[in-house]
Amino acid sequence: MDLTSSLAWLVDEAAASPGPERFLAELGRQLLCDGLPLAGGALTLSVPHPIIARRTWLWRAETGVVIEALGFAAAPPVEAGREWLAGLGRVWEERIGKSQESPVLGWAGTANGAGDGAFGTAEARRLQEIARFAAAPLAALSAREARTALLEAYLGRRSAARVQAGALARGTGETIRAALVCADLRDFTALSEATEPYAMIATLDAWFDRIAGAVHAFGGEVLKFIGDGVLAIFPVAPASGEETQADRDACEAALRAVAASCAGMAHLDELRRAQGLSPLPFGAALHFGEILWGNIGAADRLDFTAIGPAVNLVSRLEGLCKPLGRTVLISGAVAANTEAVLTPLGEHALRGIARPCAVFALPEERA
Repeated sequence: MDLTSSLAWLVDEAAASPGPERFLAELGRQLLCDGLPLAGGALTLSVPHPIIARRTWLWRAETGVVIEALGFAAAPPVEAGREWLAGLGRVWEERIGKSQESPVLGWAGTANGAGDGAFGTAEARRLQEIARFAAAPLAALSAREARTALLEAYLGRRSAARVQAGALARGTGETIRAALVCADLRDFTALSEATEPYAMIATLDAWFDRIAGAVHAFGGEVLKFIGDGVLAIFPVAPASGEETQADRDACEAALRAVAASCAGMAHLDELRRAQGLSPLPFGAALHFGEILWGNIGAADRLDFTAIGPAVNLVSRLEGLCKPLGRTVLISGAVAANTEAVLTPLGEHALRGIARPCAVFALPEERA
C-alpha cells in the first residue's frame, strides 16, 4: 500500500508519541512535508480532572512551537483551538469520534494572494483522510492522558509519574531528600460535631485549597490528605556538585509555601467571620531529611507514600504547635538550610523521637 509520509507515520509511529504536543507537532511537520499549506494546528482532548475539563495544544507551522490552553470545568466551554486557528487562516476541524468527549483535530491553512484560506476540495479531502488514520493513535493517546489526569488528581504529579513508569511492586521505593510539611486544623473534632456534614466538607475543601494550593504553587507535592491533615514534600533535585544549594532550594520553597498558606488562611478567616463563622486555627511543621518514597500496603491494595524517621519527626513537631502556642514550627534541619531569620525556641523532646529537636518559629509570630 503506497502511503504518504504523514499516513505512514500515523500507522507506524504515532501511537508511541510521548504526549499530545509531540503528536501534533510531528503530524503537522509531516503534513508540511506532504505539501499541505498549513499555518497551524490544534488538538483538543477532554480529561477527567476535578478542575480541568479540556486541554488544547496549539501548533504554529512557522516556528514549530506548541503551546497549551486549558478549559476549566467551572467555566463555560470555549473552542480555544478553533478561535486560535481562525486568527491564522481558513479553518478545517473535525471531531475524531462520535462522542462529545472525543478528540478534536483542526488545521489552519496559509492565506493565498486573494486573502482566502488554502483549503480547497482536494486539501479538505486529504485532511479528512488524515483524520480517519489519526483515530486509532488519538484514541490511545486520549486514554493515556485520561489515565494520567486521574492518577495525578489522586496521587500527585510525581507519584503518578512513578506509578505509570511501572513502580508497582510492594515494598519498593527510593530514598530521597526532601523538605516536609505536616499541617492540620486545630479542634477539628469539636468543629465537625457542631457542623453539618456538607458544610464540614466545604470547610475542609477551603482549608485544603489554601494549604495544597500553596504547596503546588511553590513546586511541592501533597502526598496525603488524612482527615483534616496534610503531608507534603518538596523533593531535592540536585544538579551535579550543587547538593547544598538544592537542599536550600527545597527548604526555601517549603517555607514560602507555608507563609503563603498562612496568608491564605488569614483571608479565609476574614471571610468566615463576615459570615458569622468561627476562624480555622491550624498548625504546620517543617522538617528536612531523607524519606523512603514508594509502595507499601496489602498484596492487592497499595499506597504510594513516604515513610521514615523524617516523616515521624515532622508529625511529632506539628503536634508541638498547640502546646507552644505557635502556628508554624520549623526544625533545626530546615533552619540550617535557609537564610531566613527565624526565632529559636530551644530544644524540645518529641514523643517517640530519641533525640531532642531544635525548634524555631517564624519571627513575625508571637506566642
